Amino acid sequence: MAGKAYTLGFIGIGLMGGPLSLRLLAAGHALHVWNRSPDKLGEVVAAGAQPCATISELVAAADVVMLCLANTAVVEDVVRREVLPHGGPGKLVIDLSSIDPETTRRLAGDLYSACGMAWVDAPVSGGTAGAEQGTLAIMAGGGEQDVAVAREVLKPLYSRLTHMGPTGSGQTAKICNQMIVGCNLLVIAEMMALAEQAGVDAAKIPEALAGGFADSRPLQITGAEMAGRCFEPVKWRVETLLKDLKMAVDLAGRHGNAIPMSGLAAQLMQLHGANGFLEQDPATLIKLYAKN
Repeated sequence: MAGKAYTLGFIGIGLMGGPLSLRLLAAGHALHVWNRSPDKLGEVVAAGAQPCATISELVAAADVVMLCLANTAVVEDVVRREVLPHGGPGKLVIDLSSIDPETTRRLAGDLYSACGMAWVDAPVSGGTAGAEQGTLAIMAGGGEQDVAVAREVLKPLYSRLTHMGPTGSGQTAKICNQMIVGCNLLVIAEMMALAEQAGVDAAKIPEALAGGFADSRPLQITGAEMAGRCFEPVKWRVETLLKDLKMAVDLAGRHGNAIPMSGLAAQLMQLHGANGFLEQDPATLIKLYAKN
């Protein structure tokens, strides 16, 4: 498949799927789209995407089917109900979602056995800003030739795509990424709250730490938002981080590893979500620590 002009299909036009689709269209790709809520397709259709009434219609039309869905259960449901029955040899699934590695391997094997359709797991890191700017980091798992196709098709979306190994390796790498991100955000939130309570102008913290060992992109992005209590628009969600941290705990359990830092992060994220913040931006984590 490498080197040809691909017709693409994109399933899941949400916070990430929308800007990713727009970048693919701007790069000149023919793109078919489907979303559970069709009203969210307006912008991408206006940019040239072809809306599909059903996923089966999209799968039939596309050489490469991209998934950008909420969680493991949704990906499995879509693949088993819609992609597997209508896929075919020579086609490829690229899953941009962040889901369970073991389920990824099982779905990829079942899909290939049923219809000869290949699979690359290619979860992304960089948030909506990275999606809009085409600067995502992508961690890919799959066969060499299939990842080569993904590298070509996804070029408008990333600054770095790393082939991590066989199917499922990309999802494992994304879990590792999220362990760092989740723990980092929680310590940023507790640090910002402490700085405020100790009389420091917390709004100056990100600038003061820029370039030092404590600096990070989450600090520079969410630090200012936490200091200013600026939680809108929602760029990503607490429930997404919670889902990924839970997968880290599950993965560690399967391998007999202790991950106390990430385990505690999952518990704190669960507490924050239970307080009504699941659909909110992770910058709201400051509310776990700040005194009213």
